[in-house]
Amino acid sequence: MIPSLYQQCIIQTPLSVREALDRLNSLRNVPLTLFVIAHDGSLLGTLTDGDIRRGLLAGATLDSDASSVMMRNFRAIFPGQDAEAVLEEARSLSLTLIPRLNDSGAIEEIVDLRKRRAMLPLDAVLMAGGRGERLRPLTLTTPKPLLPVGDKAIIDHNADALAACGVRNIFVTVNYKHELIEEHFAARKPEGTTVECVLEPAPLGTFGSIGLVSGLSSDNVLIMNSDLLTDLRFEKMYKHHIASGADMTIATVPYAVTVPYAILETDEGRCLSLQEKPTYNYLANAGVYIVKRSLLDCITGTERVDATDFIEMLLSRPDSKVVTFPIDGTWIDIGSPSDYQAACERMRLALSTAE
Repeated sequence: MIPSLYQQCIIQTPLSVREALDRLNSLRNVPLTLFVIAHDGSLLGTLTDGDIRRGLLAGATLDSDASSVMMRNFRAIFPGQDAEAVLEEARSLSLTLIPRLNDSGAIEEIVDLRKRRAMLPLDAVLMAGGRGERLRPLTLTTPKPLLPVGDKAIIDHNADALAACGVRNIFVTVNYKHELIEEHFAARKPEGTTVECVLEPAPLGTFGSIGLVSGLSSDNVLIMNSDLLTDLRFEKMYKHHIASGADMTIATVPYAVTVPYAILETDEGRCLSLQEKPTYNYLANAGVYIVKRSLLDCITGTERVDATDFIEMLLSRPDSKVVTFPIDGTWIDIGSPSDYQAACERMRLALSTAE
C-alpha cells in the first residue's frame, strides 16, 4: 500500500499538460515529481516541471497530452534488480523519488531518498523481552524499550533506522509488559514496514525467542538488542557481511581496560619486564548481528539460547565463518540509570543542534 503522501504523485492518462501542471502545483510535502500510469496501473513515465518546460519549448501546448512531454527513460527499481545500485545511481543524478515496480510494471512503492538510505534485503528481529531491572524504578511501569530518549522511545530509534535502510519486516520479541509494546506498535509503525510482536512465554535468553518467529523470508536476518542507541550504518554492515562471505557478522565496539598497577612479566619467578598501569584494548560485542537465516533453524524456541551460545556453536564448526564489523560512531547500551541519562543528554544535544 502506497502511503497517501505519495499517492498524490501518481496521475493516470489521458490528461493534459495543463492538468499535470495543476497537479504539480498542488503537491504538498513531496518533491515535485509525477508518475504517469496507464489504465492497467503500469508506469509509463515520470513528469517534472522541467520536463514540461522542455516540452513547451519543443512545440507542445498546455492542451497536449501530458504523456507527450513525460520522461519515458525513467529510473526505477525493476524486479530482480540490485536496488542498492539503482539508489546509488539515482543519488548521483540528484533524483529524490524512485518507484519500485512489480512484475506487471505497476508501482509497488515510492522510495523517498530524503528518508531512505538503502534498501536492504533483510528481515530484522528486535529483542525486547527483558525486564530492565537495573533501571528500576523507571521500568516498574514501562518496559525499557519504551522509555523515551529525545522525541521517541528507545526502540523507535532502532525501528526507524531499520526502516530508513529499507528493512520491510520487523519482528519484535516481547515478554515483560508485552501488552504495552504490542499497543505501541499497533499505533505506530515506521513508514514502509510491518511490525509483528512475537510473545516469548518465558525468558529464553537473548537468542532463544528467535525460534518463535515465523515468517522470516530473507536469506540473512539482522538481530538486535532493542535497548541500544546507535548510529550504526546497517547498510555498511550488510555489505561487509556479504563481501566477507560470512555466516555471521557481529558488530563490535572498542573496550579498553586500564590496570591501575604496574604489571610484571615473569618466567619461573624471574622478572622479565615491567609495564606501568598498562591499557589493554579489546573488541566488545555490541549486540547487533547479521546471520544467515538457515543457521537459525537450530533454535527451536523451547529452550534458552543466549547469543554467546550461538556464537560458540558456530565457532566450533570448522566450516563456519564469523566476522566482526566495528561501530565507529555512537553506541550506548542502556543498561543502567547513568547509561539512560547519557543517552537522553546526547539526544538532547543532537536535537538542539538540529534546531
